[in-house]
Amino acid sequence: MPDPAARDAAEEASVLSHPAVDPDSTAAYGDHPDQVVDFYAPRGGGPGGRGDRAPLVVVLHGGAWRAPYDRRHITPFADFLARRGFAVANVEYRRGGGIPSPRGEGPVAGRWPETFDDVAAALDALPRLVSGHLPQADRRRTVVTGHSAGGHLALWAAARHVLPAGPAGSRWRTAAPPDLRGVVALAPIAHFERAVELDVCGGAVRQLLGACEDFEVRAGVADPAALLPTGIATAVVQGREDTVVPQAVAEAYVDAAAKAGEMVGLTLLDGVGHFPLIDPAADACAVVAEEIAQLAW
Repeated sequence: MPDPAARDAAEEASVLSHPAVDPDSTAAYGDHPDQVVDFYAPRGGGPGGRGDRAPLVVVLHGGAWRAPYDRRHITPFADFLARRGFAVANVEYRRGGGIPSPRGEGPVAGRWPETFDDVAAALDALPRLVSGHLPQADRRRTVVTGHSAGGHLALWAAARHVLPAGPAGSRWRTAAPPDLRGVVALAPIAHFERAVELDVCGGAVRQLLGACEDFEVRAGVADPAALLPTGIATAVVQGREDTVVPQAVAEAYVDAAAKAGEMVGLTLLDGVGHFPLIDPAADACAVVAEEIAQLAW
């Protein structure tokens, strides 16, 4: 049996070995340098190319909400989707700064409330931005996807209409559900309580919400498992061998959805860890594209 640490290192090296792919265009949704979206026009065939206009896939990258991990590492995945006929919007957002975390793992995860401000603002701006930058996109067939911490943000973005109306959630709450065909969350940090128990990404959840007396209040508006049911079609894709965000986190989210009366699809991939889901060289990446296509069409 392969050593889990060695396998993780090899999978990470593979996904990071692909050169970054420049977008066809970039647009700002705010004044901060991280408030931008990269656009990739559809090209080629594949599951996305089934008509005159292409489904729109909104991509939210992972990296434990920490600053060193930006959207560039997921551009090969965005390009992979574009080559399969999808129109792609790759969203950047503000992440944790350069302040070391209390236990020395590196930069603190996330910025409260800026990380959430940015995802909400980007999704709200996309209809206008897509009209100008991706005229080939069919916004009626929009699917949001995200990997790891980005999977969390994808689930959260689709749940803004069920945020509590109090002060903590009202800044992001929408009056109606988003106009989405669905969400495909890839190894998402989708259940905060389980993620904290497992110390996922070196305490990233606690860093994201901040060490403050409002921790539980913040969790109530940031944890996808607390924002159910959403009424939005949702699929989770998870590697069984994932040691970065273990399978147990995805299963806890799916169980929470079931208790809330909502069915969430869970696809478990044998022999797959954390990174192949966004690695164009891996078979798991093709599975992800098919999951997106099923919701888009």
